[in-house]
Amino acid sequence: MLINTTDHFLKSAKGQEADGLLRACVHCGFCNATCPTYQLLGDELDGPRGRIYLIKQLLEGQQVSEKTQLHLDRCLTCHACETTCPSGVKYGRLVDIARELVDEQVDRPIVSQIKRHVLRMLLPYPTRFSFLLTLAQWCKPVLPALLKKQIPDTQKQWVFKNPQTQQRKMLLLEGCVQSAVTPNTNQAAKRVLDKVGIQLITAYEAGCCGAVSQHLSEQEDALIFMRKNIDVWWPYVEQGIEAIVITASGCGAVVKDYGYLLKQDDDYADKAKIISQLAKDVSEVLADELLIKHTLNVEHFNSEFKNISFHSPCTLQHSQ
Repeated sequence: MLINTTDHFLKSAKGQEADGLLRACVHCGFCNATCPTYQLLGDELDGPRGRIYLIKQLLEGQQVSEKTQLHLDRCLTCHACETTCPSGVKYGRLVDIARELVDEQVDRPIVSQIKRHVLRMLLPYPTRFSFLLTLAQWCKPVLPALLKKQIPDTQKQWVFKNPQTQQRKMLLLEGCVQSAVTPNTNQAAKRVLDKVGIQLITAYEAGCCGAVSQHLSEQEDALIFMRKNIDVWWPYVEQGIEAIVITASGCGAVVKDYGYLLKQDDDYADKAKIISQLAKDVSEVLADELLIKHTLNVEHFNSEFKNISFHSPCTLQHSQ
């Protein structure tokens, strides 16, 4: 794509990066065929190609508005367009930068600012979120039907007891809101991997992967989370941990991007690259360990459970 980026943006690292990413686009429009917001709304500006034109106008110094902000916000960052793109445009990274640059020029309504701040103060912190979730579950019987649908039912929590001390060890990401919403997911992962000779270890000092802040245009805040996690995980890396297992695919997508997002950080660039290489979705581990090296004995299952369905989220099949 031909673009005349202004000197103002070319003097900044983000502007230079956006300029390089945008030039790879050839306007083919294949991306629109797989974009969920374009398929739903039918508006060119709500598809990747249209948003790229908006970003081009931004970098060329044209005025941006709340409408520009709205079209960029509507992107789900599902990365389906990247899977489709024949030119290999890194659209997800491009739209993250563009949102941040637009936010520097366009003030959001006060209600939106408060909502985004509350999300950043709650979602990365399981303890805070768990308290409010429990409160909402107590109040659920008296809430309107529309709100009831938004609140998950209370889950009976169980703990994987008496795990084997395995020679092979992997780290498990626990610092996510997922551990509060579906607390049994990580316990199930521990139990399954224990069966194939892998012990999952939790580094409780680690926290949110940084995805919430990253997607809310607070990159510096996101980088703080990332650096903290690297500091916590690094002693385990030095001890020879095999992988960092993540059971929430959206978090896995961001952890696998640590190397890219911290490439300009002299203190963390090399470590971040190694962390990204070690990050694995639990399904990747299972595909290698369970489905290839081990045999499932279906006789152990009741006949009605022999058919197993698997849902691959967009953050797994596209982002990862």
